[in-house]
Amino acid sequence: MTAKELIELWVARLEAERQRIIDAGQDVACTATEGRLVQSIGGLHLYEFLVPPGISLSVDLPLSIVTSDEMDPTEGIVLRQKGSALLVQVIDSLGASTPSVTLIPDQAGLLSTSVTRLKEMAAKADAQSLGLSERVVPWLASPEDASKMPSSASSVLTTLWSEDQAQRRHKLAGLAMELIRANKRILLISPDHEESDDIVGMIARTMKAGGLNYKTWLSRYEMPITSQSHSIVLHELGFEAQMHQFYARSQTEKASLRRKYERFRELAPFLAGKAQKQKDLDEVRLLEWRLVTQLRDVQAKLAEVDATLAEYENLTLFQRLTMQTVGKNVESLTQYRTLYQRQIDGLNQELDVAKGRIRQLVPEAAVPRELRQEAEDLKEAVTKLGGTKKIRELLAAEADPNRQAFIQ
Repeated sequence: MTAKELIELWVARLEAERQRIIDAGQDVACTATEGRLVQSIGGLHLYEFLVPPGISLSVDLPLSIVTSDEMDPTEGIVLRQKGSALLVQVIDSLGASTPSVTLIPDQAGLLSTSVTRLKEMAAKADAQSLGLSERVVPWLASPEDASKMPSSASSVLTTLWSEDQAQRRHKLAGLAMELIRANKRILLISPDHEESDDIVGMIARTMKAGGLNYKTWLSRYEMPITSQSHSIVLHELGFEAQMHQFYARSQTEKASLRRKYERFRELAPFLAGKAQKQKDLDEVRLLEWRLVTQLRDVQAKLAEVDATLAEYENLTLFQRLTMQTVGKNVESLTQYRTLYQRQIDGLNQELDVAKGRIRQLVPEAAVPRELRQEAEDLKEAVTKLGGTKKIRELLAAEADPNRQAFIQ
């Protein structure tokens, strides 16, 4: 028998069972009492109800829950039933306690969903990776006990069986460690949720002993029934808990980003004004440097004229004649001296104005050291995130992201 033939066989069986349940009217509503909230993780809630004697609901059976008040019906699945105590995972909160609810099982709907999925797999067999499934068909199709089937071990298929449950699970935990180290994905299926809690706790303990962070590698779809298994807190491994933590961290980071962005927007005009003042200050200082340079040149010329006038009577005839050929004599030197002095006075006045402007601009352009460092850090953070436009897009994104963001 091939995998496709096995799928078609189970499609027929499930359809027949679904029709039998519909004809027999087995999906009968029942009243559950003394509902209490056991725990809540993210958007999931675990409730315990008491059902009347004779009511037996199978594990993973979907339910519609109708409360006695005017609340809208909600959905849930059965995780465990022990006697009259029923544990149900609910997607909407019913409060800390609820005196009475009506449970409407939908076993026919569950079988219909399974049939639809199997039909899709059979219709698109080429798109499915059924090669490995072919190897386990004898185990699934045979009525014999699994312990009597031959063991197999290869690069693509490994079967483990042992009458000793502890030994079997120890081998399974070791195999899971090897596959995780090889970066393989593992889907763990257990007969019930208590068994799943136990084996997940054992694998987590083995990973912890092997130096791996089990919280980043293990994830449970449903809420755990037991709080601890093998000294491992199981509620941290729930998919909903991990997703809730992811959302909480995401919202915290988003709030931090918003504060940084608002602070950056607050500092931007302030720093822009400071930058403009610094630019003005640099221009005035450059002007001051040019005025000082001109003043020194004129002062040097004035000193040369004063020295010439002081030594004029002692100059030789040849030196005097040489000076006269270029228009320098006592009268012209006196005129030069007057001209240079006027230039010096004018330059000093301009320097006084420039120095006054510099004294005014220095405090206006100054930025406190701690504020400058904060601005540089914010600018670096904004640049790493792609600029203010990208940040605005991130902040304007939907407040409640879908689960795909967490899964990725």
